[in-house]
Amino acid sequence: MYKRVLLKLSGEALRGDTTNSIDPVTVQEIAAEIKQAHDLGVEIGIVVGGGNIWRGKTGEVLGMDRAQADYMGMLATIMNGLAIQDALEHLGVSSRAMTALPINQVAEPYIRRRAIRHLEKGRVCIFVGGLGNPYFSTDTACVLRATEIGAEVVLMAKNKTEGVYDSDPRTNKDAKMFDTITFSDILAKNLQVMDSTAASLCKDNKLDLIVFNMNKKGNITKAVKGEKIGTYVSVK
Repeated sequence: MYKRVLLKLSGEALRGDTTNSIDPVTVQEIAAEIKQAHDLGVEIGIVVGGGNIWRGKTGEVLGMDRAQADYMGMLATIMNGLAIQDALEHLGVSSRAMTALPINQVAEPYIRRRAIRHLEKGRVCIFVGGLGNPYFSTDTACVLRATEIGAEVVLMAKNKTEGVYDSDPRTNKDAKMFDTITFSDILAKNLQVMDSTAASLCKDNKLDLIVFNMNKKGNITKAVKGEKIGTYVSVK
């Protein structure tokens, strides 16, 4: 079983099957899954996306300044992170929201040593606000935070996707899922698992990745236990 992990949650997953940006029932269910894994003694850091509320690329397409649009996306991740924190606290799981964007009224500033100390004390750390800089995705923020806190693996919880495929399974019914694959193959084949910057960071820092479907109950616990699930992405 892994001792310290970084869990990457899809922002879209927080809306569940509703039309709301954030569905409280879905967030509670996700928090219960995280608690189940946390109760095993695993130290958990979380990075959550903001795609259920806003995407920086969407703003760029609409003619917005890219940096401005990206900052809006960072604010969306803060909203999502606070929702997850509230749900965890209601379940009795001590947590801290740590932001790269200064917003002291609702979250602590991200400080690497403080984050590690929180994890050592059994608190779940929710890293929000991206990296505090535009032009970087939450995938890149996820990998960087995982490296900084010394996580053993990144757990990429996808919304209704089982793992890494050779093509988009939503448009190609014959798409085949990989049980294992390397970051070199992901980059060479341009597979849309994470952006190329994040994949390169994983490869350079020898940080493995597990991609799995977060919509199946118990999958987060299976992932932290190291059970065979989804796609295992390795350095070599």
